[in-house]
Amino acid sequence: MKNRLFLLLCMALLVLISCQTQQKQTPLPEAGLYKISILYPGGAGKTFDMDYYRQQHMPMVAGFLGKNLQLYEIDKGVSGRTPKDSVPFVAVGYFYCKNMEEYHKAIALHIDTIMADIRKYTNIQPVIQVSQIEVMRKGE
Repeated sequence: MKNRLFLLLCMALLVLISCQTQQKQTPLPEAGLYKISILYPGGAGKTFDMDYYRQQHMPMVAGFLGKNLQLYEIDKGVSGRTPKDSVPFVAVGYFYCKNMEEYHKAIALHIDTIMADIRKYTNIQPVIQVSQIEVMRKGE
């Protein structure tokens, strides 16, 4: 009986350790990284296919960026300043890159593919802003 209990406890411990090691730790962006924000303004007659953007477009562009890309994010607009206000941006995509020269080279190399793909998920002309992260802190 004691051997069986010991064996069950060992198996439970192994499962717990396995689950913890399989979880991916997403690195936080760090100061000095470049953040490329792709903003899609909302408005009458504007369309945006979030599923396509999430499943096809952003992973495709991320692949073009390669090891220069630390991570990417996608925000879906839900409201403006108050819940009754319409969204200023229906979506915002972010790429966090280490080197802007490498980013520009990768985008230039694939610009025709990227531009053709944009038509597959939106009729919105995106607004792009490049920033450099000054401070990054994790909450407690």
